[in-house]
Amino acid sequence: MTTALLLLFFVLFVVLAFEYINGFHDTANAIATVVSTKVLTPRQALVLAAGMNLVGAFFGQAVAKTIHSGIVDDKVVAVTTITILCAMLGGIVWNLITWWFGMPSSSTHALVGGLIGASLAAAKGNWNVLIWSREKVDKVTGKVSMEGIYHKVVIPMITSPALGLVVGFFIMGFLFWLIRNWRPRTVNTTFGNLQIFSAAYMGFGHGMADAQKTMGVIMLTLYGATQAGDLDSLPSWLGFLKIQDKGASIPLWIIMTCAFVMAAGTYAGGWRIIKTLGHKMVKMKPVHGFAAETTAATILATTGYMGMPVSTTHTITTSIMGVGAAKRWGSIRWPLIESIVWAWVMTIPATGLLGWVFYKLIGS
Repeated sequence: MTTALLLLFFVLFVVLAFEYINGFHDTANAIATVVSTKVLTPRQALVLAAGMNLVGAFFGQAVAKTIHSGIVDDKVVAVTTITILCAMLGGIVWNLITWWFGMPSSSTHALVGGLIGASLAAAKGNWNVLIWSREKVDKVTGKVSMEGIYHKVVIPMITSPALGLVVGFFIMGFLFWLIRNWRPRTVNTTFGNLQIFSAAYMGFGHGMADAQKTMGVIMLTLYGATQAGDLDSLPSWLGFLKIQDKGASIPLWIIMTCAFVMAAGTYAGGWRIIKTLGHKMVKMKPVHGFAAETTAATILATTGYMGMPVSTTHTITTSIMGVGAAKRWGSIRWPLIESIVWAWVMTIPATGLLGWVFYKLIGS
């Protein structure tokens, strides 16, 4: 087995390690509210979230295609296994740092930032390696759409948290109007049952949104290795690793691998972030949890269908904020929110720098 092939398998292992860490890092996004409202025990919530992550990963490929063909222009510089390795290391380091401090930062933006930084280093600072904005024509339908970092990353990075805040506020306001004459016990019982479904919906949205991103990275890795000739000496029974067409559909084995790895990571749990989202931001009851989860999951499912790699973390966090603001503006702990927002702002620059540094250390 050649050195290039050994490196490829190691990089695939690192990519799946990122997926596993993404699972336990973002577990809080799917279960924090249902745990904090005591509708489910932490273990029950983990089983539910892991199962629905698994199901959600099989729905849609649009986000995966954005990651493997809509961020980096391989006509400027080839995306090699070293590039992917450095990008993933940058994302993993940042995820572990923010997890340690209990900050719900975005694994999505960690991945994108790492890929941007490593690609820039590989291109020796040539910014043309990044696809900022361009038209894309569907080969089958002829439909013209826009792709690139501006359309698929920057705009959703701003709009999805804003939507979470606004939609969460209005859904909670509507529910307050709906239950205004209900008895407290009836409210808690009804929405306690409904929150099981909203938590499952959130787990589904998380799986659909986040598993696709790693699928895209694996596709990008195998396509780059195929083009570089690293897979030419493969035995015939490993021929499925070759990706000749950059725009090809995602093979089933990649989907299944990412789905199971993310589900396993989710089941491992991420208790530090669960505590931050579920207990420190705002005190919630089942009706609040239902509103926040329904809001966030709907945004994730919609943007996932549109191929936008939206942050699960940003979406659920701002949905919780919107619900809390509808409850009582002063119920939100704004100093904590400020520290979380700073973690968001720093994610892409920090992981971009980490990806660039790792490439200079390993790839140069």
